[in-house]
Amino acid sequence: MRRMLGCAALFAVAVPASLIAGSEPPAAAQSPPALAPEPVVARPLPQEEAVPGGVALVSLERSAASAPWVSFQDHRVLVLRGQDKWLAVVGIPLSQTPGRAELRVHDAAASDSVVGFDVADKDYSVQRLSVAPRQVDLSAKDLARVERERPRILKAVGTFSDGMPATFRLLQPVPGIRSSSFGSRRIFNNEPRNPHSGMDIAAASGTPVRAAADGRVIDTGRYFFNGNTVFIDHGAGLVTMYCHLSAIGVKRGQPVRSGDVIGKVGSTGRATGPHLHFGVALNATFVDPELFLPPPEPAGDESHGPS
Repeated sequence: MRRMLGCAALFAVAVPASLIAGSEPPAAAQSPPALAPEPVVARPLPQEEAVPGGVALVSLERSAASAPWVSFQDHRVLVLRGQDKWLAVVGIPLSQTPGRAELRVHDAAASDSVVGFDVADKDYSVQRLSVAPRQVDLSAKDLARVERERPRILKAVGTFSDGMPATFRLLQPVPGIRSSSFGSRRIFNNEPRNPHSGMDIAAASGTPVRAAADGRVIDTGRYFFNGNTVFIDHGAGLVTMYCHLSAIGVKRGQPVRSGDVIGKVGSTGRATGPHLHFGVALNATFVDPELFLPPPEPAGDESHGPS
């Protein structure tokens, strides 16, 4: 019988703008750095699902030659060139209230404008997991460690670098059964915690973990909840995160190509067994990785899952 795997709740995140380079619009005397004006049709986009934890594709009726500076909840948003307009690719926080939401379009030469879009509701499941009591009721020492680690994690997740991602269709980092646990409310040892902000992929300990797309390693570390973790910057606010690794095979600042081995599956941090927790962030918020992945391969014999 296949065992459900649990992992950290991972700060279902509203990243403080002060931790993020590039989160503030440029001063009036400056021009915002132009992002490559490539047609939207040049690369497949993520699947659109305008719900908490999803992705909205919002048209901007502007014909300017350089990309407008757009923000959502004070975080800079990825903007692509369309054939006759710009398109904002917006990550929606799991904490977003359904209803009308607003992007702010910054203009150094005029007043900022607002572009609205609708966020629909979505019901997520509830997961009940059992872990070591010390990973739920933290000691003063462990709590202090978590608080020390938090700014570093949030800074990595909130990275916004110039240049477009090479692709929005990501490689599944390890073969295996994907859980549908993204967004689920986590109850550890009968105590509720933050919603699950990534995808768990079942895989045996030691299985190579591969980069989901071309990018640059922005940080690695061993964290209380996440265990051994790698963060990769793919450009313009698209960041992937790989948690609970048994080994890390890359260094900070290292460029990687899609499919490069970056570590091995493990169960470090808060985990009930070996698996990969895979996170995808846009504009400093975790979104559903399923929206960036190809359809899952048909499940094989369920009787041979991890024990």
